[in-house]
Amino acid sequence: MADDQSFGVDSQPLPEGGWSEDIVTVNNAVIVPPTESSFVQAAGILDGAGGYCAQGALWRRYRPLTTEPPMPDAVSEKLPGRWLWGGVLWAHFGHFLVESTARLWALDHLDALVDGILFIPKRPAVGDELRGFHSEFVGLMVSDLPIRVAASPIQVEELVVPGQGFGLGKIVTGTASFRNAIHKCFAKDIAPDGPEKIYISRSALGLGKGGLLGEERLEELLKEEGYEIFFPEQHDLATQIARYKAAKQIVAADGSALHLFAMVGRADQPVAMILRRQSGAADQLAQNVSSFCGRDPVVISALRTEWVRANKQKSNRLSFGELDLNAIGKALGEAGFVKKGLEWPVLTKSERQKLFWQKGLGKNSNFVESPEFKRKRVKEMRLVRRAKRAEKDAAGPQETAELPSVDQG
Repeated sequence: MADDQSFGVDSQPLPEGGWSEDIVTVNNAVIVPPTESSFVQAAGILDGAGGYCAQGALWRRYRPLTTEPPMPDAVSEKLPGRWLWGGVLWAHFGHFLVESTARLWALDHLDALVDGILFIPKRPAVGDELRGFHSEFVGLMVSDLPIRVAASPIQVEELVVPGQGFGLGKIVTGTASFRNAIHKCFAKDIAPDGPEKIYISRSALGLGKGGLLGEERLEELLKEEGYEIFFPEQHDLATQIARYKAAKQIVAADGSALHLFAMVGRADQPVAMILRRQSGAADQLAQNVSSFCGRDPVVISALRTEWVRANKQKSNRLSFGELDLNAIGKALGEAGFVKKGLEWPVLTKSERQKLFWQKGLGKNSNFVESPEFKRKRVKEMRLVRRAKRAEKDAAGPQETAELPSVDQG
């Protein structure tokens, strides 16, 4: 593989430009969807002679997730007209926002109209299914443009293939062409509507999405500071965007909603992002918000510990982060999101136990405490003990004898 700073299609897309901002056209393109549900899949675009169009591959960080497929024995359909390559269509909302929208910047750069946008499914079992947010997002970018999902091999008369202008990895900041197209075209007719302070919550997502232990208590505390609790998954995209445009202060649990906020957010909107896990994904999310909005988010890492799948024992999107509410209150106060000097209470042992059972983390659950956090806590306890011993040794026997006794009554 070429050096990762190269601008060729054999290296990752880069925000500085290169193939990530190029547009190529393939005549009589053969679209090959994946046949296996795996992380890396043989799928993509071939030309009429069987040559691979590497420009159409989906990259994540340092490697392509779609690789050159074999020429299929037959195609199920010949699609006439001129179509825009959309790439891989994710059913997961966050991955859709970051990876399935990555080619839509070309809609602001085309020299001629297209008849629609063509995707392939990430999961073969999903077939040609479109979800509501797929159509709604594209409709907020350009009106009345059909979307097709090729669930079996098809041939396209003319396929316009833009480079990957957004995604995970160095490209998470987006190319200038992608950011400019989003700012110019996306949701431009949606007016701000909503309160000045919002907390973007994950607490209503359910147990299968991971989450934050203590988030409901955090919501109560933020309400006292004038925040409206907003559950984005309960609203259409237009309502979510209206809320995000209207807010003058945003506090959010890190997650997919912030990818959408980044597309419509502004530099005059301070954002605090509360981490729910120890993961590089949070760094990517912060870079996304910073690059698109022109302002760094305040990142608050205040996890007492993290609960992870017992069979993996590492942080992922299904993990549960246990919040240190006192630390969060202090951090938000220092950053100007709430009053300074608040002493938010930590969860009691009984409150924690109740949360564990509610989240399915009780005895015999499939979750265990993160080994990383346990090691960290043990290390901190040892450091405290050593510091106390050192203090005692430094005091000496005479000074120690002069210390007042502790009343045990």
